[in-house]
Amino acid sequence: MIFEGKTILVVGASSGIGLRLAQLLAAQGASLYTASRSRPELSYPFEHIPFDVRRAEQSLSPLPDQLHGLVYCPGSISLKPFATTSLETFREELELNVLGAARVLQACQKSLKAAQGASVVLFSSIAAQKGMPYHTTVGMAKGAVEGFARSLAAEWSRAAIRVNCIAPSLTNTPLASRLLSSEEKRTASDQRHPLGRIGQPEDPAQAAAFLLSDNSSWLTGQVLGVDGGLSSLQLV
Repeated sequence: MIFEGKTILVVGASSGIGLRLAQLLAAQGASLYTASRSRPELSYPFEHIPFDVRRAEQSLSPLPDQLHGLVYCPGSISLKPFATTSLETFREELELNVLGAARVLQACQKSLKAAQGASVVLFSSIAAQKGMPYHTTVGMAKGAVEGFARSLAAEWSRAAIRVNCIAPSLTNTPLASRLLSSEEKRTASDQRHPLGRIGQPEDPAQAAAFLLSDNSSWLTGQVLGVDGGLSSLQLV
């Protein structure tokens, strides 16, 4: 099995993409740790750490001595007109997406370095590359995630730690339920994508599993668009 003998931490594995990724990793033999406010419902053995990424005083422990992989999944879909978006909302998005990731990685850096070849996967968004109305908080926060990932990939390359990002488009998760609450909304969202459908949790989860595996051992500092072609294709 692909991840047999590897210890991997998934932060934000209680639903959506993170949950599907945790299922894939456990099924492929990973020694799985999860960290989130609620315990994921998994049929595989795993260790859970109760953890809220927005609470700076909370400790991420106990951690294993070695971490071969770490995935930071938390995010939000906060779509508002810029004129009515408070600065506090911008701060909350940065706290969730960027500072939370930095906090987790600082807590885990010793375990990652001990693995001698670990992989870190962060989640960005198509909104960091493609300008969309009402996405100012998401675009700002996820753009910061991409810059953070590239800088950290350079800094940690000497420790053989790879850092990459996945940038999904709209994916059918509980987080996106408000945007997909009717057949009309679902059809319109499907049609915006060149491949004719929105994403399923399986799509970015499989991409993350690839980036965690030895099959991607020469990839670092990259942003992988898992978006049905929306970020780069224009059908005429």
